[in-house]
Amino acid sequence: MTEFKNIFLQDSKIAYNQQHRRTLNFNISKYDEAVAKGKLRYTNLELAKQRVSYVKDKVVADLATQLETFEKNARNNGIEVLWARNGTEAVEEIKKVLQSVNAHVLVKSKSMISEEIELNENLEHAGYQPVETDLGEFIVQVAGEKPYHILTPAMHKSKEDVAELFHKKFNTPEHSTPEELTRFVRGVLRKKFTSAEIGVTGSNFLVADVGGVALTENEGNGMMSVSFPKVHIVITGIEKIIPSINDLPLFFPLLSTLGTGQQVTVYNSLFTGPKRSNEANGPDKMVVVLLDNNRTKIAEGKEHFKALKCLRCGACLNACPIYKNVGGYTYNTTYSGPVGSVITPLMKGFKFDHLSFACTICGACTQVCPVKIPLHDLLLLNRKASVDQKHGSLGWNMGMKAYQWAFKKRKNLDIVNGSLKNGLLKLQPDILGNRKKFPRVAQNSFSKQWIINKMS
Repeated sequence: MTEFKNIFLQDSKIAYNQQHRRTLNFNISKYDEAVAKGKLRYTNLELAKQRVSYVKDKVVADLATQLETFEKNARNNGIEVLWARNGTEAVEEIKKVLQSVNAHVLVKSKSMISEEIELNENLEHAGYQPVETDLGEFIVQVAGEKPYHILTPAMHKSKEDVAELFHKKFNTPEHSTPEELTRFVRGVLRKKFTSAEIGVTGSNFLVADVGGVALTENEGNGMMSVSFPKVHIVITGIEKIIPSINDLPLFFPLLSTLGTGQQVTVYNSLFTGPKRSNEANGPDKMVVVLLDNNRTKIAEGKEHFKALKCLRCGACLNACPIYKNVGGYTYNTTYSGPVGSVITPLMKGFKFDHLSFACTICGACTQVCPVKIPLHDLLLLNRKASVDQKHGSLGWNMGMKAYQWAFKKRKNLDIVNGSLKNGLLKLQPDILGNRKKFPRVAQNSFSKQWIINKMS
């Protein structure tokens, strides 16, 4: 448990890397500008958020029924539906599908759920070749890295960084422009699309009443990953369910507005099964893998169930002052930022409880969330759970007990004067870190000074 916390503290030092902060803040600022303009398209953005939140509240409260409805309708559409309790089961089910069609190469559209189950690593170890086709995902795969941001995998890289990476890996011209690099990647991926036996996507929404999978993207790589391969595999968390196709006109625009500032994402697709007998193109087989991975446990929580409403728009990361300074890799988790700090301890255990303490509780994440998840409140509940489970060190727990006692009553705080308090603070001079000095405590507390001045 201490190991993960120490890694976080060590990696947090990247906040002092000025180039890293400039790159990150520049890239986030572009999203902020676009989102600010995108919000202006709504005459009543708050009402839209309330409606989306209401729908997701109902879904999470009745998750089993919604999933059964989806499964029934999906099977009627010719989709094979598989259930996985955890990442290991999900990977094994996917391997079985690959083996059944004697596949070797698979193309993948952007999918955080595949990162959650470490699909690429597991398949590569088994001898398969997974190829990321989202430009950002392709960049970090080539770099041997993980996605840095829920929505923007290569947010930590400047165009110069990418040009240098591609020059090193592919011998492209040293100072290639973004347009030239994109054109190069397009040529590489076209060959992969047309030769891959399997296409893998995530899902933005599982549409219960039509048994379909809704996917939204900007590059067209998702559609390409589905169109050419003969088998389409969808990996999705069970919380992605929405009741009806009639909900999509509400969900799609809000997701794009809060995520990228667009009125609507460029490509919005609804897949309702494999190729029909009267159709010339499309996959011969479609498989949906429904992943639990402790989501049902979260759904049973009195307050934490609200975290399952998340649309993975990335807005909370862009608003978070911690994320904007330490970046995505410091979290050492699949899901970073505020929402990651909420759900990771619940999914992977409270060895990640330190993430809930790496928060200023400013509430910016809650304010921007399109589905009105009270993220900062849930982080406080995580902290309480950590204390209740006695995950803190002995020194920390004793210190908090002393703090609680001292601040419970004014007279407790006034028992000792400023000289003794300053002496105690000298025992740990770096209490605020090695870059800040703790201010000296006045000889008398404010209440004592008030009494003295009143009497004089």
